[in-house]
Amino acid sequence: MTNPVTRRAVLGGGLALAALGGGTAAASHAPRVLIATNEPWGTYHVKPLLTEAARRGWRLTQLVPDLSQITPGDPVPVATPDTAPRADLLVVTGAGDWPADCAARFRKLPLVASSLAYQQPVRAARAKELHPRLVTSSSPAEARAFGAYLGTRRRIEVVGSPQTDGLPERKPEPGLVLVLTSVTHPDGTGSAAPGTELLLASAEKLAAAGKRILVGLHPREDRTLWDRYEISDVASVQAAARAEAAIGIPGTVFPLVTAVGTPVVGVTDPALTVPDYLLSVCSSTISDAAQAVAAIDSAQLPDAQTLADAVGPVGGSARRLLDAWSRFAR
Repeated sequence: MTNPVTRRAVLGGGLALAALGGGTAAASHAPRVLIATNEPWGTYHVKPLLTEAARRGWRLTQLVPDLSQITPGDPVPVATPDTAPRADLLVVTGAGDWPADCAARFRKLPLVASSLAYQQPVRAARAKELHPRLVTSSSPAEARAFGAYLGTRRRIEVVGSPQTDGLPERKPEPGLVLVLTSVTHPDGTGSAAPGTELLLASAEKLAAAGKRILVGLHPREDRTLWDRYEISDVASVQAAARAEAAIGIPGTVFPLVTAVGTPVVGVTDPALTVPDYLLSVCSSTISDAAQAVAAIDSAQLPDAQTLADAVGPVGGSARRLLDAWSRFAR
């Protein structure tokens, strides 16, 4: 079965604003970009940009407080503010303490805000300190949430998610369910989301019903909680091509999995708060593990309009994002 979400379908329906065209860098050399994320050591947000950056000869460097939580061999170049190379642009992916601190430290650099992961649609406490010259987001729905988070009404450029560049062809295996985890224990890199106990219980119900479980681990999740099952050795977006359906704690990956053509079921804990658009792509949501089997058996994709709103344009997203950044690199 081929991927049902075509580029034409996702770009249709009033998303013409996503076509940014090719930007020309103001700098006379390949831009050197510093990136600061809400999860200070979360290099997994920057990794999908490396291929396009290398093709252009760009230098991307993620700012981190120190090297204590950087895995040896991590392909994302990192530096502390004290060791950061000369740069032409600073990109922040949120308005948390670390991005805001970096913006203050590198205040002479042009500033861009780009959403690479979902944010709550409530103005962040330090958003008023940021004055980006450009704001980008992956989809129209994410743009609305990101705009509320930044406290801005300015037009946000929709570029798509680099994680959907090169979507796999969907070949679902009978009875295979992809379990999408979140983060059970907060750490220095970022917070955690409630719901893991319910998700674990749901996986047990599915396994007891004869389903095969494939786990797509969040990069910061505790692997030992899930080692009784097969754990995917590829990214969840790629793993989704094997699954008949997916179930998990709603997060940034949910719209991306539906872009592959795999329906998702959301596990919702009373303490969990996520933007509405992440719930909109769910076939259904459950609050009791006893509902898991029926929800998976009846899982369906959302309608095309909902998909387009939540996913954004598919294909060439990293190119569009770097084109947008290039217009502001000095």
